[in-house]
Amino acid sequence: MSLGKAVRLALQEAAQPGKAEVMRAYMKSSMPFLGVQAVPRRGALRKVFAEHRLATAPEWRRAVLSLWREAEYREERYAAIELSGHHFYREFQTLYTVPMYEEMIVTGAWWDLVDELATHRVGGLLAAYPDTMRPLMLEWAGDADLWKRRTAILCQNRFKARTDTALLYACIEPSLSDTDFFARKAIGWALREYAKTNPAEVIRYVKAKGISGLSRREALKNLSLT
Repeated sequence: MSLGKAVRLALQEAAQPGKAEVMRAYMKSSMPFLGVQAVPRRGALRKVFAEHRLATAPEWRRAVLSLWREAEYREERYAAIELSGHHFYREFQTLYTVPMYEEMIVTGAWWDLVDELATHRVGGLLAAYPDTMRPLMLEWAGDADLWKRRTAILCQNRFKARTDTALLYACIEPSLSDTDFFARKAIGWALREYAKTNPAEVIRYVKAKGISGLSRREALKNLSLT
């Protein structure tokens, strides 16, 4: 049995159909759900991934994209994301994965799919290959696609003291005038994460910039301006 078939079977076996429509409504998803919640989904996938090891990086990328492109249920796309970050394939996280993640971000086009890719996959590549990824993130920050812009803003969310503030601000700037909820939320979230490391700098930046009320509230959620 192929990895894709095994994943689909495991998800179907773990499904609770009665939860499917509630999950779909919560996520505002046009793609249906099977009704597999996160914990049982991860348990089922852990077993499948262990039983279907992939030998090469191209084989792994093909498997991820096959799961993604052929998904009929949203949990299958969650499975593709989990496969893309599985520890078996850590050494395959190279610049060759950028087109794969770009496709997943653009076609996923919703926070539950994009944010994991932004903060864990693209962020990991930025840390490993800054000379290549930094200019790419600057390019994405000015892209017409909202989700590429959101990815550029969020990609350093786990960097803490390693945050490149010049890059963070440069990725935020093109979206400051964007009225979209997800752009504004991303700005606030990214600043809030950096505030855990350098609160004074985030307060300075928020005071200096004309950011939206939503972004400001998110950025300063855990801070006091007094």
